[in-house]
Amino acid sequence: MSAISHCHVLFVTSHDSIGVGEDGPTHQSIEQLEALRAMPNLLVMRPCDGKETVGCYKVAVKRNTGPSLLALSRQGGLANLPGTSEDGVTKGGYTVAESEGDGEPDVIIMSTGSEVQIAVEGAKKLREEHNVNPRVVSMVCTDLFDQQPQEYKDKILPPSVTSRVAVEAATPRGWAHYVGLNG
Repeated sequence: MSAISHCHVLFVTSHDSIGVGEDGPTHQSIEQLEALRAMPNLLVMRPCDGKETVGCYKVAVKRNTGPSLLALSRQGGLANLPGTSEDGVTKGGYTVAESEGDGEPDVIIMSTGSEVQIAVEGAKKLREEHNVNPRVVSMVCTDLFDQQPQEYKDKILPPSVTSRVAVEAATPRGWAHYVGLNG
């Protein structure tokens, strides 16, 4: 109702990850993310750490055209990651770990929430053990990312880089738009 009524409401959910499933999956927001993202006028944000959570809260408070939802994690041990930022959240998706060198990355790893840490660790292993040059993108809010100018979206997800992976403990639906046919 708040979405179609354009009410300024902030919903906060927890249990965003399969990492804390001792209570069972039926009430966990991770199971509902795609349905929530499909709801018109509901801004769904899934921050990966404290810095992104602050940024999401700022976005939600400033937004007066409809409700916002923060899908938070209750997992322990999720430290603030180098490369994350409050400001990056305003664009919906941004680079948290850049590929090395001046050229384009070999692969783009997109992730949200508590899985961003896993994506960053995976990128480090790809770089060190397989000589692959990855970029990690935190896709905090796909709706905000889609609203950005095409120039910005192409900077973060260059069309020429077709090797892409999405890391999220949820349905793959919705990610095909960003991953593409070769992902």
